[in-house]
Amino acid sequence: MVASSLHFTRNKLLTFSLLVLLSLLCFLLFNRSPLDPKLRDLSLISQFPAPLLDSRSPLSHDEFDDTKQPTSISFDIQEKTAPLSSKSDLDDEPSEPSISSNEENEVPTSSKSNLDDKSPQNASEPLDPLETDEEKTALITPESNSDDRNSTELEESGPKVESLEETGGLIDNAVAEKLRNCDMYSGKWVKDEGYPLYRAGSCPYVDEAFDCQSNGRPDFGYTQWRWKPHGCELPRFSATDFLVRLRGKRLMLVGDSMNRNQFESLLCLLREGLPDKSKMYETHGYKITKGRGYFMFKFEDYNCTVEFVRSHFLVREGVRVNAQGSSNPTLSIDRIDKTAARWLRADILVFNTGHWWTHGKTSRGKNYYKEGDYVYPKFDAVEAYRRAIRTWATWIKKNMSREKLVFYRGYSSAHFRGGDWDSGGSCNGETEPVVQGAIIDSYPQKMTIVEEILKETRVQAVLLNVTRLTNFRKDGHPSVYGKNVTQLKKVSTRRQDCSHWCLPGVPDAWNEFIYATLVARQT
Repeated sequence: MVASSLHFTRNKLLTFSLLVLLSLLCFLLFNRSPLDPKLRDLSLISQFPAPLLDSRSPLSHDEFDDTKQPTSISFDIQEKTAPLSSKSDLDDEPSEPSISSNEENEVPTSSKSNLDDKSPQNASEPLDPLETDEEKTALITPESNSDDRNSTELEESGPKVESLEETGGLIDNAVAEKLRNCDMYSGKWVKDEGYPLYRAGSCPYVDEAFDCQSNGRPDFGYTQWRWKPHGCELPRFSATDFLVRLRGKRLMLVGDSMNRNQFESLLCLLREGLPDKSKMYETHGYKITKGRGYFMFKFEDYNCTVEFVRSHFLVREGVRVNAQGSSNPTLSIDRIDKTAARWLRADILVFNTGHWWTHGKTSRGKNYYKEGDYVYPKFDAVEAYRRAIRTWATWIKKNMSREKLVFYRGYSSAHFRGGDWDSGGSCNGETEPVVQGAIIDSYPQKMTIVEEILKETRVQAVLLNVTRLTNFRKDGHPSVYGKNVTQLKKVSTRRQDCSHWCLPGVPDAWNEFIYATLVARQT
């Protein structure tokens, strides 16, 4: 009996031990995940759903995607074309180009890259195919718009400004109303000790040809003139206010080297409003030179760009092969320039043309002007200009929405004495504006044509009529100071630039007109 009792007790202990072991095993199995780091991490992820992508941004990818070929362009992009090139020191004063017969089909803009790095290291990058080096006797070769591989999508960045009041730059609506009823281009130049709006030599975006003070010009009075309309006061230029109005937009200047002159002026004016100058940069890393035909400057804090596109005539340059197999330049006055694909991407545009119509093959008009497939043996340059401006205005009316702001900047006066740019003309020694004489009221035929075409086509474009106010400013040109002469014992006066303008200087006033127009349009 005792043995039986011991056997029963042993069985109970064994059963109890098995139950304890089974309980411990279950506990370990059902509570394993907190003990396993990998499982623990996965369990946490399931507690936080993936963020939703916000597609409500006013600056969508598509809006600034340079890989997209615009569908509203009304011209054939397959014509064989090529730029003119020149030996001239002044890239706005062409001489006869040397020509290559090599041709290929024009290629539309096609690619894009992220260029938010404000210190791109691409100094060794080859010249943009859209551009010609006008320092050399370049061959005429086909162009492509492949430089748009570096066009940048504008992204939202920087501080948000809810209203103009926050910038301190709000212009009273009464001032805007007065500007709307004022002829800003009828007035006079007045001395103003508050000028220039940026110090000479301080802006890194002025290329050598316009940097007169750094090049050794001894006087500086030409920088201290302000344009004063007879019927109103122009608002003092506010870089901050200008950039606020430009937020999220693209401003583009299209034209010849006179528009590059204005482009550099605008960059310098806007730079003055930036506490952190590193937040403004050329997206390709390019230094501004006359040998390159496309620049894009981004202002990070305002998510906007200011761009320059070179287009000498606004209509299409090309080449033809004659009976002897040689290639000669042509100008299709009935077709828009092929850089127009870029124009469509801008919100505010400033166009000009003029100086290239008065020299060389353009003025002679022999076997040069083209309409359709027909090259005229001889054609009048004035009529060619008229038809080209009509082509431009018609294209703008057809392709530009009314939300865009389009300017056409008028002809800028030159002041050569005793010749022209290539025949010994000079303006050296001029230190004061013209105060009297026939030149003050002179108005070139080109400007009459522009006014007629704008009225005829009813195109929505603002005429920046700077012609008469530039008539006064014989003192504002680089003359012999388009190159650095500080180390020279004797300055050559053989070739002078009396067409372009020193910076700071006259083009600053043109940009003040753009600012005043933006103010006048406020509601």
